[in-house]
Amino acid sequence: MSSLYKMFDNPTVLAGFRPPEDLTVSQWAEKHRRLSSETAAEPGRWRTTRTPYLREPMDAFNDPKLRRIVMVAASQVGKSEFINNAIGYIIDQDPGSILFVHPTTIDGKDYSKLRIAPMIRDCPTLRAKVAAPKSRDSGNTVLQKTYPGGILTLCGSTEAHALASKPIRYVFGDERDRWAKSAGDEGDPWGLAMARQTTFYNAKAVEVSTPTVRGASPITDSFNEGTMERWKSQCPHCGEYHEINWEDIRYEHEEQEVNHQRVFKVTKVFYMCPSCACVSDELTMKRQPARWEADNPAAYANGVRSFWLNAFVSQWKRWDSIVLAFLQAQGDSRKMQVVYNTIFGKLWENRGDLEDEDSLLSRREEYPAELPDGVLVLTCGIDTQDDRLEYEVVGHGHFGETWGIEKGILMGRPDADKTWAALDEILDKVYRFEDGLGLRISMSFQDEGGHFTQEVRQRCRERIGRKLFCIKGIPGQDRPYTGPPKKVRIVINGVHTDNCWQYQIGVDAGKQHIMDGLRVKKPGPRFCHFPKRDDYGPGYFSGLLSEALVHNEKAKTNRNLWRWEKIPGHERNEALDCRNYAMAAFKALPKDLDAIDRRLQQARGKAVEKPVPAAPVQRSRVKKQNRMEEW
Repeated sequence: MSSLYKMFDNPTVLAGFRPPEDLTVSQWAEKHRRLSSETAAEPGRWRTTRTPYLREPMDAFNDPKLRRIVMVAASQVGKSEFINNAIGYIIDQDPGSILFVHPTTIDGKDYSKLRIAPMIRDCPTLRAKVAAPKSRDSGNTVLQKTYPGGILTLCGSTEAHALASKPIRYVFGDERDRWAKSAGDEGDPWGLAMARQTTFYNAKAVEVSTPTVRGASPITDSFNEGTMERWKSQCPHCGEYHEINWEDIRYEHEEQEVNHQRVFKVTKVFYMCPSCACVSDELTMKRQPARWEADNPAAYANGVRSFWLNAFVSQWKRWDSIVLAFLQAQGDSRKMQVVYNTIFGKLWENRGDLEDEDSLLSRREEYPAELPDGVLVLTCGIDTQDDRLEYEVVGHGHFGETWGIEKGILMGRPDADKTWAALDEILDKVYRFEDGLGLRISMSFQDEGGHFTQEVRQRCRERIGRKLFCIKGIPGQDRPYTGPPKKVRIVINGVHTDNCWQYQIGVDAGKQHIMDGLRVKKPGPRFCHFPKRDDYGPGYFSGLLSEALVHNEKAKTNRNLWRWEKIPGHERNEALDCRNYAMAAFKALPKDLDAIDRRLQQARGKAVEKPVPAAPVQRSRVKKQNRMEEW
């Protein structure tokens, strides 16, 4: 009996009989967690208010309906502390064996020394339950730590024996995108680890990683299996909630050359709301109300919540430092990938021989005026949305050379007079060269798709004198880019009121034409010029490169073996559509570029030689059945 009394007099043994506190992970962290000076920018008591976006992911760990939690996150947002708090909670409140998998065993050892050991040392509740590391046969080694009710085991993703041996209740995976594709010859490491949880009704699995390369990112696949939640901040002007993305960041900077190196200084950074286009500074946005919003809430029923987070909400990452990192990485794809993955929290996309967004940004030019020399014709493409019109004015020169002239958004419903009055100002505008000569838009194509088809037709009918035509995009690789227009009916309130001209365009052929032009590296034939202005910023190029040609596995014939699809993370494709419609308008427009060029030269007072009339062609008589061949 004396030995029994001694056993119950041992506080470590008694800890196993003590009921857990009624706390969530975030509440436990606020009560017991102490951040270590060697790993935290702000050592001391844990405060969830510093990282409010971590509260829901942490507390999701306590939800009995969930078995998996996925977090895709940039650096310096606290994703490692999310894991640490969950592990600390398990050891102290709900013990069970933990398998913590890292890309390599070396990564596991480093994590144990730099994060797990300091956390145990500085948290009294954990220090009392995990054996001292220096005691003989303590059960506290670098890769294994015992505590009442369980063992924490750290290993690398290549260690098949560790991943597929005994049952485990809790599985954590850090930096999933850097794991080995196979644990030896036994297959997917994550699948092996998850298989060890089968016998536990209350098992939990947590995956955390920065994203890497599009199409080769396991953490993205896991994210897509979950609720797909993003942290969205409220605009102080319109009240709408949006994720703060790089595409919505605007900045000003100075650039100079020092010792043959470009040196940058960021002078101003602000956020532009995608709903109302109002601007806010960094401090304001970081103090605004914010919340997680799910794109796939139905996944909750499957027991999976997933979260995606970038560094723009981090309290330890200033926006000017983000912009500076972007500027310094320009021209170096490896550096730019690091910026995209670890700061923007975005997947890096390998587009092969196609230009990426950053290289297009870096090749923008300073136009001397609204119209650079070489522009001969202007066309406009207009995309119709329920709450706005988006447009781009494109300049065209000889041999397919193009210039982006103006990209804009006209807020307002397509059935409002005010919206169309704003569009009229664009259609009637005179765009000028440096010497004062000007051009008007020669033809405009506007998409009639959506909820305002008849309204668009009616308004285009009223603007036939401005050469504004409605268009209908037809997908399919076998569709010609443009053809003759046809008359279509205008039906208002069920009554046929009038007719208008409609062009049908092969949008797939147009997209291929645009992408081929973007591949041209040097100014000249088919080269695409873009101005160094805010309307041609990151958001524009993200939209312009928003789609890719993929193999159509469902094609039943050879007619449509390929199709254009939106690239994940590039949901806004209005820039591509506007450019497509403007290019189609140019193709459909009757024009004589040589004659236009001569008139411009004459207006500038330059002598222009008249073209020598071509000698008449002597045609031999042909039989009637060959007339089509002669034509």
